[in-house]
Amino acid sequence: MRFNVYGRFLLDIKREGGAWVIYRIADGKRVLSNDFVIPSDLEEAEIPQFLDDVFHELSGPDDRVDVVP
Repeated sequence: MRFNVYGRFLLDIKREGGAWVIYRIADGKRVLSNDFVIPSDLEEAEIPQFLDDVFHELSGPDDRVDVVP
């Protein structure tokens, strides 16, 4: 799943071995990110809200975390 975080950056988040693994997408490359951890018991549908909770300091009015198809 890819997420656009407030139009500032993209994250690609995958379930690997029972854990969520986070990649930042920059310049067409996926780079492993260890900046924060998503709890392994978090459901896929809960990830956008979790990302909003983590990065809310970066948001402006009406900004949101969007799933990228």
